[in-house]
Amino acid sequence: MPPAKSGEDHAAWIAQVAEKALEPDLPICDAHHHLWLDRGHTGWPYTLQDLHADTDTGHNIVRTVFLECHAEYRKQGPKHMAPVGETEFIVQLAEQSRASGKAEIAAIMGNADVTLGDAVEEVLNAHEDAGQGLFRGVRYIMATDDHPPLAMGVDAKMTDFNYLDGVRKLGAMGYTYDAMVYHPQLPALADVAKACPDTPIVINHLGGFLGTGPYKDKREEILGQWLEAMKLLAECPNTFLKLGGIGMPMMGFRWDKQALPPTSEALAAPWAGPIQAVIEIFGPDRCMFESNFPVDKRGAGYVVLWNAFKRIAKGYSADEKKDLFHNTAATAYRITTI
Repeated sequence: MPPAKSGEDHAAWIAQVAEKALEPDLPICDAHHHLWLDRGHTGWPYTLQDLHADTDTGHNIVRTVFLECHAEYRKQGPKHMAPVGETEFIVQLAEQSRASGKAEIAAIMGNADVTLGDAVEEVLNAHEDAGQGLFRGVRYIMATDDHPPLAMGVDAKMTDFNYLDGVRKLGAMGYTYDAMVYHPQLPALADVAKACPDTPIVINHLGGFLGTGPYKDKREEILGQWLEAMKLLAECPNTFLKLGGIGMPMMGFRWDKQALPPTSEALAAPWAGPIQAVIEIFGPDRCMFESNFPVDKRGAGYVVLWNAFKRIAKGYSADEKKDLFHNTAATAYRITTI
């Protein structure tokens, strides 16, 4: 649900904690952000200008990857083609970002109903035409749970033949599949990865680690289950993992309810162990940090969030940091590496 604060009030809350960017020269590809003109998923707009206001604050954000968020869908024509409107919207902003000299939107992950099976090809071709060389694949959210606030109205199951055919079609056409599920669904996602070995699969938001509702106050128990599922996924060489989402309320830390937003030390403290554990499981060349802005902005500021990630990654080598902060995302989304 959108937070109670207005956009202006929330910005004032975020501004109470200011930090200088750590390792300001480290090149970063922000592997996951959104843009929308309406209230979106936070309660306020998040435009290209807002993105650049965040990325231009000390960290060396050279590129970004846009992830679908149901923005500016087509209002006319067949329903299954409506998501192409989002790609048409973002490609214009990507052109503006290239001309701005600020962080460049270098890849677009759109939406398509992969449960169409092979028939999803029509939608993918339309995205490709609209994307002007930036379309890289699809995120199709399968996250669902019996706890009502976490339910997303998912109809298909990950065992559905049409769903699997759609995921395979993405790989056959050279595209990436971004998968958003909750941590209890991770073993099923591992089965998807095994059934679709030619499709690169990027697991969103640490695999949807939950800490609210029936999962509240069960962190250690859930961590054990989560790590075992992560090992299953890491056995599939076509999987990548996004390290982020730690500002979302569903993770169980209600940073947004505090009088002051967290510092980077406070953010890093509960997440350093789990994140370092999955980096060891997958390897830095299959893990990528993400801002998930503006959704994670509900919990922390942009500089603070990336400082937290840099604190967590402090012990890794220069080459490993290059992967974690830029090159893994570049590989998964076919962007130039550094």
